[in-house]
Amino acid sequence: MTLPLATVALPLFPLNTVLMPEGVLSLRIFEPRYLDLVKRCARGGEGFGVCLVGAADAGDGAGRPTGVGTEARIVDFTLRDDGLLGIAVEGERRFRICATSVQADGLTVGEVLWMPAVRSGRVRPEHAFLVDLLKRMLERAGGPHAHAEPARFDDADWVSCRLAELLPLSLSQRHQLLEESDARTRLDDLLRWLPQLA
Repeated sequence: MTLPLATVALPLFPLNTVLMPEGVLSLRIFEPRYLDLVKRCARGGEGFGVCLVGAADAGDGAGRPTGVGTEARIVDFTLRDDGLLGIAVEGERRFRICATSVQADGLTVGEVLWMPAVRSGRVRPEHAFLVDLLKRMLERAGGPHAHAEPARFDDADWVSCRLAELLPLSLSQRHQLLEESDARTRLDDLLRWLPQLA
């Protein structure tokens, strides 16, 4: 008999973006519920979930979190010029949302299952163009991955995640890549979409 998988409670930060594993995202924090969340996570060294906000319900007009997101860990704090708190987070594990509830302060908490690690492996020859493209894009864009070790460009998972961040994809395409558990399938999807992005 297979036992049901146990969910864990994870505070959620629904956004109009997709955070990929090992991706870095800057956030401006001003709502009290998220200020409290950041303080709690900073004190306990805990993460929270970043997930794409879905379509608004007809009843309350609030968007619902989509089914898959990424755990985020705070890696930096700053006080912005506008006086608001700024944080930088790094993406870690992917999760699937099974249910959500809303606390009294408006914070959404998800009952989530951690998703298995992405099937990766070395980049195949048919995806070599995507590696060259990523290297050129990182040279121009700079950022935390601009000086990555050469071995990272052989890792199909890492390459697919970085391209998902840098290419001008739609949010639904980025979310599709996040949901996909096979890195080489992600790279196949990116090759297929490239002509539409030109």
